[in-house]
Formats: sequence, C-alpha cells, structure tokens
Amino acid sequence: MSLTLADIDRLAHLARLGLQPDERSLLCSQLNDFFGIVEKMRAVDTSGVVPLAHPVDVRGDMALRLREDIAGEPNQREANQISAPAVESGLFLVPKVIE
Repeated sequence: MSLTLADIDRLAHLARLGLQPDERSLLCSQLNDFFGIVEKMRAVDTSGVVPLAHPVDVRGDMALRLREDIAGEPNQREANQISAPAVESGLFLVPKVIE
C-alpha cells in the first residue's frame, strides 16, 4: 500500500490538520515507510505458530520483575468522608438512579 499526497491531504482534512507542503511530503514518506514495515511483517509465514496469551509464556521459568504491592498512602477514609452528605458503614450513600 502506498499513499499519495492527495491521500495525505484527505487524511489531514479529516483530522483537521493544517499541514505545510514540506510537512505533507514528510508525513507521506513516513507513513509509506510504516506501511512497508507492516507489509514485511505480513509476509512472514506464521502458520503453525500458536498465539501467546502473554509474552512470558515462551519461557515458563521466567519470573516477572514486579514491584512489591505495598500501600503508599495511609487510609484516610474518615477524613475524606467528612464532607460527604451521607455516609453509612464507611460507604458513600448516593440517590438511587436505576429503578
């Protein structure tokens, strides 16, 4: 797939972009380069390759490097609910909106 300057003009109009002539040609070449990369990826034979649910599934022995799940702020529920019009058992009460 290859875009022309007319295609760029149409896309710029739809996106409400005001492009200068040098920007048009630069954008056209960048988009055409991108589409070239996509075409190369589409040309790769992936038949028989099972899709991964997660990239780490390739290696079962690999552990994710995640940070510890530690609370960063103290619980300030009572302080936050002082200005609420209605509170019950630590929950904000709101009017019923669905019958």
